[in-house]
Amino acid sequence: MTKAIHFGTAGWRAILAQDFTYDNVRIVARAIADHLRAEKLHHKQIVVGYDTRFMSEEFARTVSEILAAGGTQVLLCNKYSPTPAIANEILHRKTVGSVNITASHNPWDYSGIKFSSAYGGPALPEVTRAIEERCLFYLSDAKPIARMPIHEARQKKLVVDFDPAPNYFKLIEKLIDFDALKKAKPSIVCDLLYGTAIDYLDKLLIDSKCKVTVLHNWRDVYFGRRSPEPSIENLDLLMATMKKEKADLGLATDGDADRFGIVDSDGSFITPNEILPLLLDHLVRTRKWTGVVARSVMTSHFLDAVARQHSIEVRETPVGFKYIAEVMLKEHFVMGGEESGGLTIKGHLPEKDGILACLLMAEVRAIAKKPLRQALNDLNKQVGFFYTDRFNTHLPQEKVKQIIDKLTTQPPTSFGTVSIKRIVDMDGFKFILKDGSWIGVRGSGTEPVLRLYVESDTQKKAQTLLEFGKKYILGK
Repeated sequence: MTKAIHFGTAGWRAILAQDFTYDNVRIVARAIADHLRAEKLHHKQIVVGYDTRFMSEEFARTVSEILAAGGTQVLLCNKYSPTPAIANEILHRKTVGSVNITASHNPWDYSGIKFSSAYGGPALPEVTRAIEERCLFYLSDAKPIARMPIHEARQKKLVVDFDPAPNYFKLIEKLIDFDALKKAKPSIVCDLLYGTAIDYLDKLLIDSKCKVTVLHNWRDVYFGRRSPEPSIENLDLLMATMKKEKADLGLATDGDADRFGIVDSDGSFITPNEILPLLLDHLVRTRKWTGVVARSVMTSHFLDAVARQHSIEVRETPVGFKYIAEVMLKEHFVMGGEESGGLTIKGHLPEKDGILACLLMAEVRAIAKKPLRQALNDLNKQVGFFYTDRFNTHLPQEKVKQIIDKLTTQPPTSFGTVSIKRIVDMDGFKFILKDGSWIGVRGSGTEPVLRLYVESDTQKKAQTLLEFGKKYILGK
């Protein structure tokens, strides 16, 4: 019996050929099919998509065969497609949800299954727990799982191939000031990291008359032997190309195009913790939007400071974009984001979208008519300075649990000479100190990783706080 199938913050992910196998994919697909039938939703359509990873299209066809055997009509993407484009089809076609074969930004040897619900975003925990329980039943049962061969399913119109791009482009056209881009014609280096933003982000920028240099716009299932994550470590070619061409902006997306990476004209990487407040300020000034902004618990309070300046309330959520989506669906929403590179705005999808984020930052650059770093410094002078850092360490899940248990039973009362004012324990632990600094710790929902987060008003204080955190929490 294979180990239990567990859905983390963004679906089930596992190593190819180890746990991510045809047998287990069929089990997950059958569990989803059973869930739909139990909820009397199996008669509706469902979208099935996939990313650029090894054998993703074959796994998508396998899922389609199982769902079709249960009587559910599958709308199967005709090529690898961005997660936000798939999410858009859920809403546009009013489907029951989607099944997406993707491991997002994980290394090349991973694959995954992400199940999204009818509201257009990641399934909520109660749904994924129900699917996990159904998976346990099939993991212990040797009976074959019913499937309808893909050619037969197509003949019976239970699998229909389609292209999600046109509807996604129509949505994006309503959200971005493309006239500003056409007028400014910024020079942009666009790194697609071999992912599903190919023929999406590059096309939209080129059609907007931007001067675009495109990198890694072909499928490589090894992702250049790196993770398809738009982090500073993976964007060295983008930075070098920008320097060579003296570009205004560098834009990147991850493997399934739901995360973003931004590089300024001076070659500096601008973190999501800096992008979110800069974008909020831009949206309020250009769209005159009011309402609430949502951020995950470990995201910078820089966003809070900008929100206060514009009389906007902040909703703090656990990590996982589904929680930001909940705020979006229930309240008068301006935007929401995570420090890990997820973002959405009013009028868009309850799902993070790296393509949208990149286009918005191109718009910010075009309208501001100055480098993003300069715009950030101007904003810092208004609301204060915020310095963040994050430390990741790979640990077995048992060790991560031990550390979290220790913090639960023996929480610290101070870090260094600064006492703790308040503890937020909605997702891991966030220790807010009396001087406004904070340190956070939580286990990753998708990898055997423990993360430490720190923030303070000077870089030196943030670094000192990180060292205290390593010593107290990790014993380093």
